[in-house]
Amino acid sequence: MDITAITAITSVLAALSGIALGWAGRAKAMRQEAEEAAELEAVQRADVEYIKRGVDDMKIEQKLQGQRFEAFSERLTRVEESTKQAHKRIDRLEE
Repeated sequence: MDITAITAITSVLAALSGIALGWAGRAKAMRQEAEEAAELEAVQRADVEYIKRGVDDMKIEQKLQGQRFEAFSERLTRVEESTKQAHKRIDRLEE
C-alpha cells in the first residue's frame, strides 16, 4: 500500500466517523429538546390547573357573596317594615 491509499482510507474513515458522531450528537440534541419541551408543557399545564382552581374558588366566593347580599336585603326589608310600624305606633302615641 502506498501513501495515497492510506491517506484515502484515513480520509474515508474520518469522514464516516464525522458523520456518525454528527448523527449521534444531533440525535442527543433532539432528545434533549423533546425533554425540555415536555417539561415546559408540564409546567404550563400545572399553571393552567392552578389558574382554573383559583377561578373556581373565586366563583364559589362570588356565589357566597351573592347569598350574603340576598340575606342582607331580606333583613333590610324586615328592618324597614319594623321601623315603619314603630313610627306608626309613635305617631299614635303623640296624638
